Amino acid sequence: MSEIIEYRKLFIGGRWVEPAGHDTIEVISPVTEQVVARVPHAAPADVDAAVAVAREAFDHGPWPRMPLAGRIAVVTRIKDAIAARHQELAELVTLQNGSPMLFSVRGQALSTVGAFAVALSVAETFQEEHERQGVGGPVLVRREPVGVVAAVTPWNVPAMTVAAKLAPALLAGCTVVLKPSPETPLDAYWLAERCAEAGLPEGVLSVLPAGRETGAHLVGHPDIDKVAFTGSVAAGKAIMTAAAANLTRISLELGGKSAAIILEGADLATAVKSIVAGTCGANSGQACVALTRVLVPASRYDEVAGALTAAFGALKVGDPSDPATVVGPLVTKAQQTRNLDYIRIGQEEGAKVLTGGGVPEGRKTGWFVEPTLFGEVTNDMRIAREEIFGPVVCLIRYESEDEAVALANDSEFGLSGAVFTADVEHGTAIARRVRTGTITVNGFRLDLAAPFGGYKNSGIGREFGPEGLAAYFEYKTVNLPAPTNA
Repeated sequence: MSEIIEYRKLFIGGRWVEPAGHDTIEVISPVTEQVVARVPHAAPADVDAAVAVAREAFDHGPWPRMPLAGRIAVVTRIKDAIAARHQELAELVTLQNGSPMLFSVRGQALSTVGAFAVALSVAETFQEEHERQGVGGPVLVRREPVGVVAAVTPWNVPAMTVAAKLAPALLAGCTVVLKPSPETPLDAYWLAERCAEAGLPEGVLSVLPAGRETGAHLVGHPDIDKVAFTGSVAAGKAIMTAAAANLTRISLELGGKSAAIILEGADLATAVKSIVAGTCGANSGQACVALTRVLVPASRYDEVAGALTAAFGALKVGDPSDPATVVGPLVTKAQQTRNLDYIRIGQEEGAKVLTGGGVPEGRKTGWFVEPTLFGEVTNDMRIAREEIFGPVVCLIRYESEDEAVALANDSEFGLSGAVFTADVEHGTAIARRVRTGTITVNGFRLDLAAPFGGYKNSGIGREFGPEGLAAYFEYKTVNLPAPTNA
């Protein structure tokens, strides 16, 4: 076994400092079930220290007052450092959460680079203020940084979700207190090191790995101006409640139960390839955007079921460090148990396992679950309504396109989706009817240049693109004197 990675200090305001307490977080490999790293567990007192530093840096430090070009230069150095060492980042993420290396390189590390690159591209043409004509005279409309940001990120795509918040927050001139998931703190520390090397000023960034109690103290802190969160619906609701006490601004990117609608004339090979990529191929199914409900015309049900059964059954499951592996382990024993419980529930509800349905044969160590496809699913079943967060997919019949749209919309979620069609114009018309934040025609895509977020219980607000940068500003109106007629 390789040497255990160990951090003994917290990164607070750009300095490595002793934690207030003595608790530690052990990072467990989902493959070997052995400890691979230890980091300090931040306490509420560490939150107070980090927020105080961030508050001082925002209220009196150089970062918010620096010309935008100066912030762009620093963030560009951060982006370039991540790009130069992206393989290192990918390996670190795989070590923590078992993400297959194929996905870790593209969906974890390079997407992190991409999130920084897109935010920089937007910032380069960003207008901090402009003058317009008001009713009573000219007005100056300014966009000013929202303030101290609490960024709370999940374990499934840890570095990319950090980048989605950190890049626009920094470019806007905010200061950030980052709380990564206790399952995956190493990439956040790694990113902190890159930020320090790039010359990020003192006080601008802190990293506090911790669990729920410390996280609750952070999001409810009166000196936090905005909370940016990615995670579960239950946690999002708790954060919204805590933020309400201080009227803290929030953005929430939450869960999904997205539908892939296969229309009558759709090319099956395209649909199957995209559905595999958007389910089991997306971090072993641990993706909020996963296409976990596949809506199929009754006339093509057997054809689609056969093709997807064969595709799922052929996926390589195993060691995530193997470049050929498509499906790795789930992040924790609890996640494995959750998935297996839902597979049992689905069978009890009357759904039929077409392939998978358990732990891969011979896997006595590691938190693996077979790619599992359910047939004979109806939209009222729990497996069709609740987010499972693993390689478990449901096939649902429909009789008409109107029924397909109704089924897609019959969900408390609205994050992602897809439409597969022989007629792109018609598929786009169907996509317009589905109440979801992102939907792809003939594919599966999360575009970092476009707004990303959800309807309904899938969240509030948007990340990425111009909308993602705008989320870290407040608007100010300066009424200017009306011209005099001399």
